[in-house]
Amino acid sequence: MTCFRHYRTEHSTVTVSTLTRRAGLVLATAAALAGGPALAQQRLVSEQSEIAFVSKQMGVPVEGKFKKFDAQVAFDPAKLATSKVAFTVDTGSATLGVRETDAELPKAVWFNVPKFPQATFQSSAIKAVGAGKYEVAGKLSIKGASQDVVVPVTLTQSGATTTAAGSFVIKRLAFKIGENEWADTSMVADDVQVKFKLAFAGVPKL
Repeated sequence: MTCFRHYRTEHSTVTVSTLTRRAGLVLATAAALAGGPALAQQRLVSEQSEIAFVSKQMGVPVEGKFKKFDAQVAFDPAKLATSKVAFTVDTGSATLGVRETDAELPKAVWFNVPKFPQATFQSSAIKAVGAGKYEVAGKLSIKGASQDVVVPVTLTQSGATTTAAGSFVIKRLAFKIGENEWADTSMVADDVQVKFKLAFAGVPKL
């Protein structure tokens, strides 16, 4: 009986010690993250943000938008080397404002939403190029294809809100958006302009 009590005491000590070490590791990790550029405080303000795209159909500009997207941001203008931006866009939320057309966009020849429900962007470097202006290099992935892109961004601040605005052009066929008969660029141009205005809270003063 004495031996059994002794075993339980040792076992409890080992368990408590293990839990203590694990808790310390978690706290240390949290502290390291907290030391980054305002990771916890920065967030996308969805109701003040938009992502649109403009393509030309038979030479006529047609604008659409994505209704659902999110961003993870760790940005500090004084620490660009450690700043990061990541975006996810729900391709099933694409709309051109016409019910019949919108019903076609999720299909395999366009975004193939069942197989590729999200487009993503992950930054690899952020460079300042002027007052409030930056170039964000990274990898854009759509429909299983990835391309390196450089996105020009202009940042402005009003009160506690920082707005990132810009546009860039992608080649839709590089991402297999519009396959088979829709690969004809005389019908739908290859160039697609992506425009964005994204509002963030918690970004340090520029």
